[in-house]
Amino acid sequence: MGDTKKGLKLFKTKCAQCHAVAAADGHKQGPNLHGLFGRKSGTADGYSYSSANKKSGIEWNKKTLMKYLINPKKMIPGTKMVFAGLKKKQDRKDLVAYLQEATA
Repeated sequence: MGDTKKGLKLFKTKCAQCHAVAAADGHKQGPNLHGLFGRKSGTADGYSYSSANKKSGIEWNKKTLMKYLINPKKMIPGTKMVFAGLKKKQDRKDLVAYLQEATA
């Protein structure tokens, strides 16, 4: 299991520029992540997704996020997300633990 405090630090440095987690914060350059777990990719209301995200059929959960965060463009070719990924497994575990808590 990941460390949510370390995950928060990772979120602030790697994700917060483009994503928010609180429902009231709305979308930024990327979609708001509130309610992420159990949601299908490309379905957050009010965000303009790439067709690649809409057609991916991915449902977000621990397993899919752990894979996606290695290299988003490899998992969803054509995504608008400009992020190289997190190569360290522990970083991904920490970030996913934080996201699971913060987006619920």
